Amino acid sequence: MFEIGLSIEKDPVAHRTLMLRAVYRRLRGTKYIQHYYAYIRNEMDEAAFKKVPAVADAFAHAAKEAQCLELGKADEESIDADIRAALQSRETWVLIGGPPCQAYSLAGRSRRANDKKFHEDEKHFLYREYLRIIQVHRPTIFVMENVKGLLSSQHSGSPMFERILGDLSAPVPGLEYEIRSFVQKGEGKTLVPGDFVVQAENHGIPQCRHRVILLGVRKDAGAPRHDLLQVVSKPVTVKQAIDDLPKIRSRLSRNDSLEAWREAVLAGPSYVKGWGTESEEAMTELMRVSAQAALSVGVGKPFAQKPGRKPKLKDQSELQRWVHDKSLNGICQHEARSHMPSDLARYLFAACFAQSYRYSPRLDVFPPKLLPNHINVTKDKDTDVIPFKDRFRVQCARDPATTIVSHIAKDGHYYIHYDPTQCRSLTVREAARLQTFPDNYFFAGNRTEQYTQVGNAVPPLLANKLAKTVRGLLAGLNRGNRRKAKSASGAKRGST
Repeated sequence: MFEIGLSIEKDPVAHRTLMLRAVYRRLRGTKYIQHYYAYIRNEMDEAAFKKVPAVADAFAHAAKEAQCLELGKADEESIDADIRAALQSRETWVLIGGPPCQAYSLAGRSRRANDKKFHEDEKHFLYREYLRIIQVHRPTIFVMENVKGLLSSQHSGSPMFERILGDLSAPVPGLEYEIRSFVQKGEGKTLVPGDFVVQAENHGIPQCRHRVILLGVRKDAGAPRHDLLQVVSKPVTVKQAIDDLPKIRSRLSRNDSLEAWREAVLAGPSYVKGWGTESEEAMTELMRVSAQAALSVGVGKPFAQKPGRKPKLKDQSELQRWVHDKSLNGICQHEARSHMPSDLARYLFAACFAQSYRYSPRLDVFPPKLLPNHINVTKDKDTDVIPFKDRFRVQCARDPATTIVSHIAKDGHYYIHYDPTQCRSLTVREAARLQTFPDNYFFAGNRTEQYTQVGNAVPPLLANKLAKTVRGLLAGLNRGNRRKAKSASGAKRGST
């Protein structure tokens, strides 16, 4: 039902990814899709890929669809012209987007806690670029996403969420929108701010990602009520999302080899000595056994053929049906990061602890020898408390993941794999799986840039479910318009 008419992205690398995905959509269903798969399997370089005539045509189309621009800095008249060209005089269309969230995120506010001018920062008002498009182009429906911190964000003492709702509800005189929730019935004053929070794990996403998502419906469209997102009976776990991916070992940041890696892992249990808990002996033994069983496998490849048979389609879960692609016949962008030997010991301990207790250990329970020499793990002299206790976090196998954020590009400490024999942080593909990107979705750029794109995204499977809600709403709107037209036609014949 939906076709992307125009996308706008300011980051050049993310824009390259959007371009490639637009090419995929253009080639999908044709014999030329084989060239896309050859490219992401690393069987064809980019230059050869773009020389294929059908691919070149697809890139020419993608260049019109995906624009590398920054709203607020790019020429507004040019953007408006591009939007009008994409709409092709269609009256019914949907605007989707997520204005920059740095000013609203709890992490960003924490980093600037001592910045007296932060609450006056104009970044609070970047949503106005999104609002301007609504004012000028009057979409039938809009969907706007942002971080949960938006609900408590203030600017000069004024709550930002209330201001944004007010602006979106009445963008200009004569244009009004109902602001609805995807997860709660009601509208306008019957809803409270928390009603707009979508908790992804409640809807089949293997991740505890909580985001504010607004559904704006133009009042003069006469749109009916909409269906709420369905709630799953059981959350999807990390293990269910990534356990079928090839097992790989981590790398060492210096002088990496299988022998050096195994030596570093085998040294891990010695760090637990002096822990001084009842569990010391049992944990040491579990770490020793895990270290001995550490897999003598590779570190991953740009593309690896996937061994074994996939379950039959009827036996696959919703997530498996969504991410798997039999035409790909393998896994791309599943390569391990490099870690220091001391971090391998921490990962080994943390994964073994999580395996035993079903939760990730915080730094205040780490053995003293495993505490990193870092200011963030030094006890406060007044409170005797470690300020950042969750600096190392295992993504537990039997739970949904914690929120995948762009910080995953910095280091992997928050994203430790639950399998102690692999002793590593998550790969780009594993993070992408937890975000529900299909396996055939290829991220441009180096590994750091790939992680950033994954962390900044809305989970595609969740987006698909939001789109189904909007599709149902539009279908109801069309039925209503047909009934009105039929009624008007009957009245006209009767008067004649």
